[in-house]
Amino acid sequence: MAMMMKAAVFVAPGRIELEDKPIPDIGPNDALIRVTTTTICGTDIHILKGEYPVAKGLTVGHEPVGIIEKLGANVQGYQEGQRVIAGAICPSFTSYGCQDGCSAQDGGSHSHGYKPMGGWRFGNTIDGAQAEYLLVPDAQANLSPVPDGLTDEQVLMCPDIMSTGFAGAESANIRIGDTVAVFAQGPIGLCATAGAKLRGASQIIVVDGIPERLQMARKMGADITLDFNKVDVVSEILKITGGRGVDASIEALGLQSTFEAALRVLKPGGTLSSLGVYSSDLHIPLDAFCAGLGDHKIITSLCPGGKERMRRLMSIIASGRIDLGPMVTHRYSLENIVEAYDLFSNQRDGVLKVAIQAV
Repeated sequence: MAMMMKAAVFVAPGRIELEDKPIPDIGPNDALIRVTTTTICGTDIHILKGEYPVAKGLTVGHEPVGIIEKLGANVQGYQEGQRVIAGAICPSFTSYGCQDGCSAQDGGSHSHGYKPMGGWRFGNTIDGAQAEYLLVPDAQANLSPVPDGLTDEQVLMCPDIMSTGFAGAESANIRIGDTVAVFAQGPIGLCATAGAKLRGASQIIVVDGIPERLQMARKMGADITLDFNKVDVVSEILKITGGRGVDASIEALGLQSTFEAALRVLKPGGTLSSLGVYSSDLHIPLDAFCAGLGDHKIITSLCPGGKERMRRLMSIIASGRIDLGPMVTHRYSLENIVEAYDLFSNQRDGVLKVAIQAV
């Protein structure tokens, strides 16, 4: 009889519940990890609300820190008992899409090799990380050893939040001396702010409506914080930049209002880097778009994955150049994950990220 484990499962819109499921069997290219710490993401809330469809009975979550329990026969260079993370996006790195440099859009063995968001498997197309055990597919490409001396909470942001936020700054093509605006300072926006600082921006302007988040943004590298409840942020940013506009704007929420503001503050020739998960059609205003003649670049990013990406992110943390530990504001055991979902989805008590301890 199969051994059982606890897992947070999507039951129906509005209901994610803790259930007993069999511990997964692994194939030759997989690994089984015992999850020690995981977390809840804004995307999981889209799933909970039924805004992003997944199969009923799926284990959710895509941010694992754990210990290798069992390795498939083909997986080389790792040991059982080793501490590892895996990226939220875990591409095969064997598909046409991956080899074309677009690994997050990995379409597997399809003839053209692309599938939108195909590299996002955990808690989307296969069982995810909010469980006692997790099957990691294509483990050789996706498992990254955690350096000694780093705690679970220090590396908890690497699989998704840090990788996504930094991708926002990387896609924005920020150069040394740039002025950058970041819209929304949730976990991803905060990481985008930190990424903009690391990329060499000399002035980082951030926008949010929650004072605690604006305060945290300063720790992450923001120079100017704007509360959209108190000022017209578009006119304020244009005033700060002397009417020129910002070199790059990063949209980290996924609303029409933040996308539009990010476009309105952009200089001609600037880049709008979009990280938000949108749940309805976007409208591009004609004047902000300069009738299509403004030399603007609008670029979207999906969290880069793979072990080399994870290694680089952990090396930034190990070097002390950035500390994302303060973003963990609450801790729950896996047993109490339903309570953690209630807190996180309702954004109570100044929550930023919740560490879910599975041991």
